[in-house]
Parts: sequence; C-alpha cells; structure tokens
Amino acid sequence: MSDFSYGGQAVIEGVMIRGRDSIAVAVRRPDGEIVVHRNELPSWTRRWPGRRLPLMRGVAALVESMALGIDALLLSANESLPEGEEKLGRGETALAVAVSVVVAVAVFMVLPTLIVGAARGWLEAPLWLNLLEGLIRIGFLVGYILLISRMEDVRRVLEYHGAEHKVIHAYEEAGELTVEEARSKSALHVRCGTSFLLFVVVVSILLFSFFGWPGIWARIATRLALLPVIAGVSYEIIKLSGRSSWGPLKLLVLPGLWLQRLTTREPSDDQIEVALAALRAVLEAERSRRPQLQLVR
Repeated sequence: MSDFSYGGQAVIEGVMIRGRDSIAVAVRRPDGEIVVHRNELPSWTRRWPGRRLPLMRGVAALVESMALGIDALLLSANESLPEGEEKLGRGETALAVAVSVVVAVAVFMVLPTLIVGAARGWLEAPLWLNLLEGLIRIGFLVGYILLISRMEDVRRVLEYHGAEHKVIHAYEEAGELTVEEARSKSALHVRCGTSFLLFVVVVSILLFSFFGWPGIWARIATRLALLPVIAGVSYEIIKLSGRSSWGPLKLLVLPGLWLQRLTTREPSDDQIEVALAALRAVLEAERSRRPQLQLVR
C-alpha cells in the first residue's frame, strides 16, 4: 500500500482522481462506454517550492485543484454530450468558472459582512459580530447546497462524489479495487472539499476577530486579503486530522462529515465502476514509474 493521500472530485457523469504525478478523468458516455483520459500533472504543480511549506502548500493545493478541476469539468462535459452536439470551449468554461468565483466571493464573503454591519446598533462586541457573520455564512452555504441538490444534474454529480469517496476508502482501507469492496464503504471522507469549506468558515471567524470590526471597506479588504491564510490553515487542519488518531482532533472533522451528507449521495454500481476506472488509471501510471510500490493487493 502507498502512503500517498489520493483525492479527486466528481465531474459530469464521472470522476477525476489525482495521483502523485498524474491525473485521470473517467466519464460514462451516453452510449454506456466508460472513457478514461489520463495525463501527467502539469509541471507547475510540482515545480513551485512553496507547495511543500506549511500554510503555503494549502494555497498551492487550492489553486491547483481549481485549475485541474476546470480542465476535468470541461473534458467530462464534452464526453457526456450526445454524439453530434457542439463541444464546449476552454474559454467559455473558464469564463463561467470566473463568474462563479466572483459571485461566490460576493455572496459568501461580502454579503454576510454587509448584513451584520447593519446590525451593529444592537450588537457591539467585535467577537460577537464576527461570530454572527460566520453563522450567516454557514447558513448561506448550507442553504445553497440544499437548493442546488434538488436539481437532477446536480444530484448525479453528488452520487459520483459519493462514488469517489467509496473507491478511495476501498483502496486506503483494504487495498482492493472492486465494486463489491467499494460499495460497502462510507460515502463520507475526512479529506473532502466540503469539510475544507466548513473549516474555512470556522477559521475565518477566529482570524477575523483579531482585526476587530473596522469600516465596511476595510472589512471587505481584510476578508479578501486573508483568504490565502485561511485556506492554508484550513488545509493544515484537514491534513493533520486525516492522518491523526488523536480523539480531540478527530472531533474537529465531525461537522464537515455531517455537511457531506448534503454533498454526497449513495452511488449506483455503474457509478462506482467509473470511479474505479479513474483510480486504476492513476495507480497503473504510478506502477509504471515506481515498480517497487505495492499499490494494490
């Protein structure tokens, strides 16, 4: 077994898995065929020295995940289109993602602080103001997830999200890549991006409290400027909790696991097959580079 922490994400009708040196995207086409695209990771993901430093590696991982995720989503969207339909271009996909990021920052970072700012007349202490802002942010996040999870296309993605977690559990806990083994595993995982988002909110409450409650523009500037720090701290907590057996640290990940019950669904065997195809492709690539590794029993 390898000590490397594999991860990935659900995409449209498929799963992306990231390994040490390669990435694989498996998608089920409309005709039922599973197609797998495997590529080496871009050199910039390994070249930047800061990716090995505490806190900085969290920022690097976030930027890397977004860049790789855009490519994986574009690929999966085009592979899942019926034959003859016009393929999506990278430019329009990048634009859609950029707009989504701007909207997300506005709704989840800026809007809560504007709302709480209007309540300052009856709540003065900066700690309580920051706490209320964080609770509103969590409420927005949960409400958004509940809203979009009712959409059929999103529900399919949540099922593939569960499939991704199950196959990684099967590999990490049993070293077996079979549908039967993966089916028995949990659809929740401590290293999930959903848990990361929740940690971002909690860490932001604590960090913003040190800066009091300045004017609105100073608050917005502070919140945006501290996003890399928040991402770095949140990453370190998740990384440590995923490897530690210390009880109190394990308790920290429970809220993230509870939130994952909204962002994952139980997958079908067909969806697990797709996730297994992606993980196998990554493991095969690593075995060819490092024959000494015992990757699967």
